[in-house]
Amino acid sequence: MTAPRRISIFGSTGSVGQSTLEVIRHANRSEPRFELVALAAGRNVAALAAQALEMRPEIAVIADESCLPELRARLNGTGIACAAGEAAMVEAAARRCDRFLAAIVGAAGLKSTMAAVEAGNPLALANKESLVCAGSILLDAADRAGVSIMPVDSEHSAIFQCLGDGRSLEKLTLTASGGPFRLATLEEMAAATPAQAAAHPKWSMGLKISIDSASLMNKALELIEAAILFRVQAERIDVLVHPQSIIHGMAHFTDGTVMAQLGMPDMRTPISLALGWPDRVETLVERLDLAMVGQLDFAPVDTRRFRSIELARRACGMGSSGPVILNSANESAVSAFVRDECGFLDIGWAVEDALDRFSSSEFASTKCTTLDEVAFLDQMGRRFAEEALKRAPSRAGGMPAWKG
Repeated sequence: MTAPRRISIFGSTGSVGQSTLEVIRHANRSEPRFELVALAAGRNVAALAAQALEMRPEIAVIADESCLPELRARLNGTGIACAAGEAAMVEAAARRCDRFLAAIVGAAGLKSTMAAVEAGNPLALANKESLVCAGSILLDAADRAGVSIMPVDSEHSAIFQCLGDGRSLEKLTLTASGGPFRLATLEEMAAATPAQAAAHPKWSMGLKISIDSASLMNKALELIEAAILFRVQAERIDVLVHPQSIIHGMAHFTDGTVMAQLGMPDMRTPISLALGWPDRVETLVERLDLAMVGQLDFAPVDTRRFRSIELARRACGMGSSGPVILNSANESAVSAFVRDECGFLDIGWAVEDALDRFSSSEFASTKCTTLDEVAFLDQMGRRFAEEALKRAPSRAGGMPAWKG
């Protein structure tokens, strides 16, 4: 019997982390195919402790240092090490493992992801912001350490499987379900509540990612991620609305061939591939029955209602700094929307305004070659978005300036 593959999961209490543990439970039912090195979470100490008691990692880490006493109390006598804070997250990420699953949402996951790669840990990447904000830095670090980066996003996992050796590639296509507002009018989108924006019709995800999916910003970030990960210009990546979410990605070749990956919309499939590659891991995912599906529909993105894709292309054209501004401005605006401080359509407006301000600023030529530069631009993008929303508080819930 081969030795179990050693796995660390950062963001273990989130939707991707929980799905990952489901994959591991099923894979380990007859023999131990995986064992846990580290589990890490933000501040859900009860869930983290419960996972640690079941999965028995070497260490459990909570980002919020105020939660450490409770974590220690819950794991007292188990032999599982406990730690808290940013430095502890970095230290745990550097522990030797066979796959480091990076699933912490947002720019907060960047430092631990970099620490894992620099320590020589192969990466299973669910945190798209790591590539969006620090793509060249992360890829360079992976090259130096000689480690692989396996995508966990269903779309990038699909493209990975379709690419083969990548020769004679013409373009890539990402698919989007269209989210809860696929058929909504601008007026309905302007009046949308956070609960409505988070009600994704196909995928079960966290609040922030669900809202990003409603605005197609999640797909915009995936476009940037694909451009970096597969080293393809943004102009050669299309996005199609595909409401059934059966085809997850396509690779188009110069002879007219199109390779597509199909499967049920279930994150356990790309997670299992990332954990087990080059082997495939059996899962409990529902099997695809095309006769039952019956029909697959596709449509172009309506850029009048969904501005995110064009904003992503614009950000890519600004060099490595543009995606950082886009991502951080979006995170800031989404947080304001969740707090009922702006309308749903104001998210896109605030991001666009932030890109406008940055492109005409003295920092527009900044190259993101260090994490400090990424952090600096991240704060700038957040400030631009906050200032944009403060300048026009009456816009909240109203129609955007680009309606016409």
